[in-house]
Amino acid sequence: MGKKRILVALFTLIVLLVSTVAFTCTIIAVGNKATVDGSAIITHNDDSSVADFRLWILPGGEWQSGTVRDIVLDSHDYIDYSKFPNVDYNKNRNGRAMVMGIDPQPAQTYKYFHSRYSFMNEWGVAIGESTAGITTSNDYGKAVRQALFEDEEGIVDCWAAQDIALERATTAREAVQIMGELINKYGWSVAGGGGELMDITDGKEVWIMEFYGANLWMAVKMPDDMVYVGANTMRILVDPRDGIDPVSGVKYEVLTSPGFVEYAINKGWYDPNSGKKFRPAEVYANRNAHNKREWRVFDLVAPSMKIEDNAKEYPLFVKPDKLLSVDDIFKISGDHFEGTQYDLTKGPAAGPFGDPLTNYGLGSRQRPIGIPLTAYVHIGQVKAWLPREFRGISWYGYGSVGHTYITPLFPAMEKLPDFYAVGSRYETFRRDSGWWTNTYVQQMVGLRYSEAIKDLRALRDPKMQSVYTQTSVLQEAAATMYRNGDTKGAVKLMSDFCYNTAVTWQRDWLELGDRLFTKYAAERIGFSSSGYPQWWKDWLTPSKNPEFSKYGY
Repeated sequence: MGKKRILVALFTLIVLLVSTVAFTCTIIAVGNKATVDGSAIITHNDDSSVADFRLWILPGGEWQSGTVRDIVLDSHDYIDYSKFPNVDYNKNRNGRAMVMGIDPQPAQTYKYFHSRYSFMNEWGVAIGESTAGITTSNDYGKAVRQALFEDEEGIVDCWAAQDIALERATTAREAVQIMGELINKYGWSVAGGGGELMDITDGKEVWIMEFYGANLWMAVKMPDDMVYVGANTMRILVDPRDGIDPVSGVKYEVLTSPGFVEYAINKGWYDPNSGKKFRPAEVYANRNAHNKREWRVFDLVAPSMKIEDNAKEYPLFVKPDKLLSVDDIFKISGDHFEGTQYDLTKGPAAGPFGDPLTNYGLGSRQRPIGIPLTAYVHIGQVKAWLPREFRGISWYGYGSVGHTYITPLFPAMEKLPDFYAVGSRYETFRRDSGWWTNTYVQQMVGLRYSEAIKDLRALRDPKMQSVYTQTSVLQEAAATMYRNGDTKGAVKLMSDFCYNTAVTWQRDWLELGDRLFTKYAAERIGFSSSGYPQWWKDWLTPSKNPEFSKYGY
């Protein structure tokens, strides 16, 4: 076994031993003919209890022939990127970052957002990700996992793939091809926890890409009038040989790694003479169950389809009943199954005040889209008709999505507010940290959710509607200035607006947290009884609720 292979094997073992949260992110994509304004939208709820939430804009550059770029495993683990491209990968929290190889650098690279994941560049190429594993509940799944994650472990993980794609790509298709070529050359690493789903857009096209391990990947171009959701399980069942989805019967454009089907044939996992379709998510991820988050998104955007939550198969894409806005997707990204049989604001597990973040995994309670462990939400909205500097807006927010705000940022900004680059979940609370501020508000809302969430929405919702409108108007104004030759003035106009809007949100959110603490702390309102609802008092009374004795009281 070579030195590099040994290092990769050791790294994989370390990741498996120290990872505390995996397989938790949700992504949503909306084509440009399914939105109210003709933009395309992709999202990423980065759900993690360990993620480095700091945010930077990394600069692009021009490179001489022969320049190479490091391929680094676990390159987003509390590493300081403030002086990029000068980065000390040895200074990280877990000591897991490793330079595993190099790749030739192109003549030009581009600015992009870098946080726990990198997610948008100055061309408006935007990416979201969701980790997915291989179901190992049977011998077949164990054999697939052994082959794809262990026997043929590569050196490119999800972080490196997205970083390099955003440095180099001017379109979504290019991003798919760049990441695909990296995996073809260097192989996939499970440093991120397993395989990956990604939604990628440039405003014109949306691509859904799945990385299965080894050198295997596949991408499907989503129709412009459709919606997609990915929730930690591989979803592509399209046979790459004809592009036909067996669920819908629709033919799609696909891209795959070389020998994509032949690999499974050689392993004995697929018989080409069986007459059966080749279904990638089943062959390479042993997918045999569905995810309630997938159903929930489809049920919210296309209720007329009446998709059942326990249906044997879901379509890869659905056409929404109405055109969707950023705000619609923001609300879905913070959903807790409200109004369904899985409603997390109902029942004793939600406490006396219906808090959906209280023990959302307790008993049979379903894991929702919006959870307390979200590090950040990125909603990438891309308007392909605008100049490249202004076409991509990242609507960005920290913490549980239903408990936060989103504010517009764009990769060509002159600078970000300081509160995006300070703080750590492994250090003490800081009022000058954006993530800590949102975590503070999230916790204060939890003191009396049914009332406090109304206070939060009363502040947030009207302001967000105003910001949506202002952002759209200023994008068009900046585009006009740009086309008239005032490039610097156009960038400054949008930069000042996005910077000041973010700073104002941070100030308002701190004040909101303080008001909620004053109003609801210690389960008191105005120093009087907290007024538990009668149903909760009855539930706590053994004579009225015999089941309560199960809890030892």
